[in-house]
Amino acid sequence: QVQLVESGGGLVQAGDSLRLSCAASGLTFSRYTMGWFRQAPGKEREFVSVISWSNGPTYYADFVKGRFTISRDNAKNTVYLQMNSLKPEDTAVYYCACRFRSPTSWRNVDAYDYWGQGTQVTVSS
Repeated sequence: QVQLVESGGGLVQAGDSLRLSCAASGLTFSRYTMGWFRQAPGKEREFVSVISWSNGPTYYADFVKGRFTISRDNAKNTVYLQMNSLKPEDTAVYYCACRFRSPTSWRNVDAYDYWGQGTQVTVSS
């Protein structure tokens, strides 16, 4: 059974940093594209970042470019999201998701096969 477990969320102040982790099991991790999404209350889930399978190219939503960095450690079956210079508008539940190899539309939530339970990130002003 495929499982994705996020961790690293918390309550921080604007300008602080967090590193989110997503540990995967039940899959050949290196063969899966890994994405990060977030969802605030009353809002639709939105794309944050993605890293292609086998440590391929990375892409970011415009609102996090220069602040967030996605990376993966295939030996640990883990994908990370380093979040710097956090803003109150970053407050959301952050989810990791995966799709075998490269999805057709990696910005679309419907392109992913599996999702984690999410981890809460709250940024105060």
